[in-house]
Amino acid sequence: MIGYASRTGTRRNLDALRRAGWRLMVSAKGPLRTESFRYALDNGAWTAFQRGETFDAPAFDKAVTLLGPKADWIVLPDIVAGGLTSLRFSLDWLGALRNRPALRGARYLLAVQNGMEPRDIAALVGPETGIFVGGDTSWKLATMAMWARLAHEHGAICHVGRVNTVRRIRLCAAAGADSFDGSGVSRFASALPPLDLARRQPDIEGWLAGQRP
Repeated sequence: MIGYASRTGTRRNLDALRRAGWRLMVSAKGPLRTESFRYALDNGAWTAFQRGETFDAPAFDKAVTLLGPKADWIVLPDIVAGGLTSLRFSLDWLGALRNRPALRGARYLLAVQNGMEPRDIAALVGPETGIFVGGDTSWKLATMAMWARLAHEHGAICHVGRVNTVRRIRLCAAAGADSFDGSGVSRFASALPPLDLARRQPDIEGWLAGQRP
């Protein structure tokens, strides 16, 4: 799996992440710097939700203009735990973004939220529009394998947000997620080794299996 760490300006942590092969998740609500990493672009909705603020459309628009063309993918604006209201909000943005010449060929991730079902988004998912598993923690853990299956059936990727423990990384791997993001490794370099080992664990197990007679 690919690990994305929340953007940090701490040089020691950046060096550790670079050596481990992680990428950065740059938020529209933070400094718009990639630190020369490969990166994905988050819409900033989670930060706004935590602060009790409304979605900052101008900040997202600025971030997309500056960083969208080279991002691995862009998380479409969403409403945290907003169900089908969030889906309609995301689709309005998807239509607008696809009309921008500078973003031709960009990949987007549609954030699924509490209350959504596969039938609600199946017709939308494909190589250019993947799935970002949001929602609250219990819903995320209960449904992420279902979303990963749906994404892969349609040639899309599945990413899981807010993953900061070894257990959750292993659950993401078991669910078939392609990537995840978290902030723990950005704040504490000492948190990286066990989390990175968990990220690589499927590869290690595959290698060991190949060595057995």
